[in-house]
Amino acid sequence: MEDLVAEVLQGSVRAMARLITLVENEDSRALQIMGAIYPHTGKAYVLGITGSPGTGKSTLTDKITTILREREQTVGVIAVDPSSPFTGGALLGDRIRMQRSSGDAEVFIRSMATRGNLGGLARTTADVVKIMDAFGKDWVIVETVGVGQDEVEIAKTADTTIVVLAPGLGDTIQSMKAGVMEIADLYVVNKADRLGADELLSEINVRVEQDFQIKKTAWQAPVLKTIAVENQGTESLVEAIERHRSFLRESGKLRKNRREKTRQETLALLKDEISRNVLEKVLGNGRFDALIDDIVAHKKDPYTSVQEIVRTIFPEE
Repeated sequence: MEDLVAEVLQGSVRAMARLITLVENEDSRALQIMGAIYPHTGKAYVLGITGSPGTGKSTLTDKITTILREREQTVGVIAVDPSSPFTGGALLGDRIRMQRSSGDAEVFIRSMATRGNLGGLARTTADVVKIMDAFGKDWVIVETVGVGQDEVEIAKTADTTIVVLAPGLGDTIQSMKAGVMEIADLYVVNKADRLGADELLSEINVRVEQDFQIKKTAWQAPVLKTIAVENQGTESLVEAIERHRSFLRESGKLRKNRREKTRQETLALLKDEISRNVLEKVLGNGRFDALIDDIVAHKKDPYTSVQEIVRTIFPEE
């Protein structure tokens, strides 16, 4: 395993793919892998692209990647897709809409299945970001599965989050008042040649202006129009992404945001580890089933019983 990690740090694409597979499959060595990888992370800039199904996120991701490559930046792409009900794998794993980027040796594209995880990401997406980061990618782009209003996990992973909308898909301010609309650092109205694009653009601009006036934030999210399939507006979009990155760095918010994300991630890991250890102790002695029988028989109640179990494992000082 140490050799595999060393190969990743030396630039082996095959080793990176193997490590990602181990982590994605929640191999027993995953924590060991990530522990070895982590000291080499923190250099890549993470861009999140999210929005409803059908807005053209994959095409937009491909165009952004192409522009970054023209600027001699290396790119890792994590494309989160729905899970196959038969194999559990990513349904759109061929990434047919990223054909141009997929032929570039400096672009590594990985499809990940959600495997039932909510929030628009796979459970191990953040770990895969770190592996690509340690490998040496300048940018890691995470394209979420098509999301609804409350699936906002991407904001916990990305430095800059783009929310993509398109006319004719029900993407109006009335239907997206909260949730995913709250996490955007940039808004993109893609497929802007369609009927209703200008109206959608105006609605978002009004919403952004209202939020800016109320919250008095230092950054006002720009609203841009693109026609990704024709590569229109994508250069301006990348310039806006760069402006946001510069703003975060110069204001100190990049460091502050990453610290908060690290705090939340570490807290989540701690909760998982405590939960796993507690359940092993509770379920391992065979008494739990007897307790369930007593609860079903109304000899005990579940609320008091849980408190008693917790006090047994974590006795008060």
